[in-house]
Amino acid sequence: MARRTKAEADETRTKLLDAAEEVFFEKGVSRTSLGDIALRAGATRGAVYWHFKDKVDVFSSMLARICMPFDEICDDKYGELPPLQRIRRSMLAVFESLDGDERRRKVFETALFKMEYVGELEAVRERHVESARLSQEKFTRDLILAAREQSLQLAISPQEAALGLHSLFVGLIHGWVLNKGSFPLVDVGMMSVEVYLSGLGFRLSS
Repeated sequence: MARRTKAEADETRTKLLDAAEEVFFEKGVSRTSLGDIALRAGATRGAVYWHFKDKVDVFSSMLARICMPFDEICDDKYGELPPLQRIRRSMLAVFESLDGDERRRKVFETALFKMEYVGELEAVRERHVESARLSQEKFTRDLILAAREQSLQLAISPQEAALGLHSLFVGLIHGWVLNKGSFPLVDVGMMSVEVYLSGLGFRLSS
């Protein structure tokens, strides 16, 4: 049998991950087998095992193709902005990247509501928890800097304020995904964020 080229191998891997997205969304992760993924992709189980160790590896690789919100928040591409603008701009970027992207919404729906983070998937849950912790810490640092910049004494600790902001951020995304993108995430999301920041006492500039 002729040796496959790298391009052919990459194409097969992409087809398998595309198929995994579809089948995980339709059946849920726990009820999906590697055989289901292979069948949907028009490949063999051997092809799946050639590219992935197991179903967890397939699922993790599928998520890796879609930048997760916590990872986007931790991105330093807005590091040159003032801290309050940095918070708002990073959250806007996440909302914009999600809103109107049906494929991405379905992947998040699978990750949030169509799997159990137990057993073999516990390691995936732990990675999500760590990413959430890092993004919350970033909110804390930026809120401290923003309060110092505006000579503002927060009524609650920066850590508590960051927890509230983080919970608002996560809750908006969860609600949007759960309701299948039924509300404009960018408009509702940024309005909610700005109301929250104003409630903390921050002066918001356009």
